[in-house]
Amino acid sequence: MKRILKIFHSEVPNINQAALLLGLFSLISQLLGLVRDRSLAHFIGVGSDLDIYYAAFRIPDFIFVSFASLFTISALLPFLSKKISADKDNQNNFLSQSFFNNAFSLCLYMMIGVSIIFFFLMPWLVKISFTGFSPEAVAKTVSLSRIMLLSPILLGLSNLFGSITLFFKKFFIFALCPIFYNIGILLGILFLYPKFGIFGLVIGVVFGAFLHFLIQIPVLIKHKFHVRLLTKLDMIEMKNLFKVSLPRTAGLALYNITVLILISMASLISSGSISVFNFAFNLYTTPIFIIGTSYSVAAFPTLAALFSKNQIKDFSLQVMSAVRQIIFWSMPCIALFVVLRAQIVRVILGTGKFNWDDTRLVAAMLAVFALSVVAQSLNTLLVRAFYAAGDTWRPLWINLSSSVFIVVIAKILVSTFNNNFVFRDFIEQIFRVSGVGGTTILMLGLAFSLGLILNFFLLWFFFEKNFSRQFNFKISKTFWQSFLASVAIGVVSYYGLNIFANIFDLNTFLGIFMQGVLAGGIGILVGVLVLFLMRSEELIDTIAALRTKFWKIKVTPAPQEEL
Repeated sequence: MKRILKIFHSEVPNINQAALLLGLFSLISQLLGLVRDRSLAHFIGVGSDLDIYYAAFRIPDFIFVSFASLFTISALLPFLSKKISADKDNQNNFLSQSFFNNAFSLCLYMMIGVSIIFFFLMPWLVKISFTGFSPEAVAKTVSLSRIMLLSPILLGLSNLFGSITLFFKKFFIFALCPIFYNIGILLGILFLYPKFGIFGLVIGVVFGAFLHFLIQIPVLIKHKFHVRLLTKLDMIEMKNLFKVSLPRTAGLALYNITVLILISMASLISSGSISVFNFAFNLYTTPIFIIGTSYSVAAFPTLAALFSKNQIKDFSLQVMSAVRQIIFWSMPCIALFVVLRAQIVRVILGTGKFNWDDTRLVAAMLAVFALSVVAQSLNTLLVRAFYAAGDTWRPLWINLSSSVFIVVIAKILVSTFNNNFVFRDFIEQIFRVSGVGGTTILMLGLAFSLGLILNFFLLWFFFEKNFSRQFNFKISKTFWQSFLASVAIGVVSYYGLNIFANIFDLNTFLGIFMQGVLAGGIGILVGVLVLFLMRSEELIDTIAALRTKFWKIKVTPAPQEEL
């Protein structure tokens, strides 16, 4: 027990080690998320009930990203760093405590007030957001969404507490938050759904948000951040915070609105389309959270510190190093998702009411989403790099451009797909979904991926223009090495599937699982061999980071001067 407590309270100063640690915990969280989705597929299946459940998330999620994100970690960290440094000089914690309580009080007041307003607006909002729903589905979605309004309040406060957790580099506890969130949802599926139906699922979501919030409280207690609800707020401090966080919040809101529009369009396609979109989307975001988010979160405190010290060259080097690591890890995911898509979906979701047509359609949707895995993983890093440099507006305008592009191209693609038989047949043949209903949903995924790729190129263009032109060679080298390794992984995995199809019974879970694992495993081994022969620096760095046994790092005070 003492060893576990030491691990939870330890700091991980090295970016690669921190990223690997966050990636490991994110993997656990994503695995729980996959168990969650498998349970939903088993008990409910693709259909109107699951569409309603996923739709009920959208408006509470919009509230979270549009209001709670004003108190985002990336905006709070620089303020807290200055306050804590000043308190250290004065040998007290008055300034940081006062700032934190101001932010906490305003966040709580705002989230409660906004939630009350949306509670009464919910019937109208649901009706205009999901025009393809029946009156009965709209009424049920309204009820579920109202219960879920508790979730953004809890997650908003947890996000605020997370700034303290990250400032003191408590990556273990920070990484545990989404794990506990998924545990709460899973408990709702397994124990509450059988008794209360779909309302039990929503109660599980709220309970998961509460666990997400609760686990960070010990960090505040340890570092003597006593939470107090203030009646008189220092709005000057909060205005300065909002000036920094508003562009990022607007960018997140744009992203959420874009997804909401796509899901609204999905509600018009056929029953179950929203479920297909969400199942594939959750699988697609797994490597993005594990790789892109882990590296960007781990790098952010160091990037902010380097830029504040005007060490621009070191700042650029850190970004380029993280870019290379993200490319190295995420590019093979495209090959595996495209080649093993049916095996992945069938193993994770193929149970109970989730039939073979559902598998084919979700697998095709996953392949379409997979086109943007590298782009979206890099987007998460580059956006934080701009924030660390104090440029919060440029990512907003880029997000706006890509959001408009996604919506416009989605309408064009859907119209073309429905009216051009040749194009429709071509897409269905490529993704092997001929004869499956509801294939129009693939066009929404394609539009989304194209928009994220555009977003990446715009972010990359302006980052290079402003900060770094001299490191392109290493990025290019990593890209081509990873590309060749990914091609090798894809080709070997594809032929492996054909070989193992003659060995295992593909009508059973074990047969499909073994076919996918062995084909993918051999493909990965060949990919590693290719990288080894090309002397990949990223492969060498990863082996070195693993050899340091970062989980045995001694507990030492966080180096404040590096923040």
